[in-house]
Amino acid sequence: MFVSMNARHNAAFTALLAAALFGATTPLAKTLLGSLSPFMVAGLFYLGSGVGLAFGILIQRLRRKTGERENESRIQLTEVPWLLGAIATGGVAGPALLMLGLSSTPAATSSLLLNLEGVFTAVIAWVVFRENVDLPIFLGMVAIVAGGIALSWQPGASGVSVGALLVVGACVAWAIDNNLTRKVSTNDAMVIAGLKGLVAGSVNLGIALLMGAHLPGVGKMAAAMLTGFAGYGVSLVLFVVALRNLGTARTGAYFSVAPIFGVALSLVLWPEIPSLLFWVATALMALGIWLHIRERHEHPHTHEVLDHNHRHRHDEHHQHSHDFEWDSEEPHTHPHQHAPVTHTHAHYPDIHHRHIH
Repeated sequence: MFVSMNARHNAAFTALLAAALFGATTPLAKTLLGSLSPFMVAGLFYLGSGVGLAFGILIQRLRRKTGERENESRIQLTEVPWLLGAIATGGVAGPALLMLGLSSTPAATSSLLLNLEGVFTAVIAWVVFRENVDLPIFLGMVAIVAGGIALSWQPGASGVSVGALLVVGACVAWAIDNNLTRKVSTNDAMVIAGLKGLVAGSVNLGIALLMGAHLPGVGKMAAAMLTGFAGYGVSLVLFVVALRNLGTARTGAYFSVAPIFGVALSLVLWPEIPSLLFWVATALMALGIWLHIRERHEHPHTHEVLDHNHRHRHDEHHQHSHDFEWDSEEPHTHPHQHAPVTHTHAHYPDIHHRHIH
């Protein structure tokens, strides 16, 4: 029983693709929305994410068979507080604190401070939620964060102002969001991301309008919402799937490479010779990713009795019978119970391996 190399690489690729989509949003926002207020930008991006995913969910459910609709994963009542907490911290508090901080903080300083999100995410995962951390994972996280600092470093950027503290507060809010989202990551990732987008979009758009901003023209609004759908919506769906398979700290580390994708796209849109710090950052982030991918965490561990509902195949962790007529189609979704078992194999802190070490 083991986690195959392909499965490990697929999980890492999912997180990196989420980072690439999110990172590409920044330069695209610059080309599309330079004249709009920060809260209007955030509102349209999140709203585009929520509306786009809502249509996706509708189409997905219309295409499902009756049996699949009956068994599809639904957010349980006990999970609602976790989801509400994630939406409040990551969809409302985080963007609001960032926008307020950006209004009085130099861009270079803000870029440096935003690297703290990955650090806070990992620290909360390791200290509060007791997610395991091995030395290569810790060193990989350090390398990725160092790469982010090198990428955004500008000599002369200094000062810890109120605005800077607000940006730090945004990083803390998003770090809490990442850890709370992990608690509901077995559910439909599109539903989770869609709910976040609709709530965050409505709140930020409401704030923008109350502050006197006006909606842009139809063309610019559509471009903004489409950008948000890809960079915030699809990216968040992939992020939730990665949380399910990798755990919070590892997913947060991969997601921290997002700025390198943004800078790379900027160099394509506005061609120039990359600076030395760009290559230093690329090398450090590549080192961090390599340290994470080569991880092999293996030890005897015990799975306690676990009842949950998510899409799965009948792999080594899903050897159960069905109390309904099954057409042998995989993957499928239905409530199922995991019997207690003790075994040894390589694994991540995924939804089936959240045990204490």
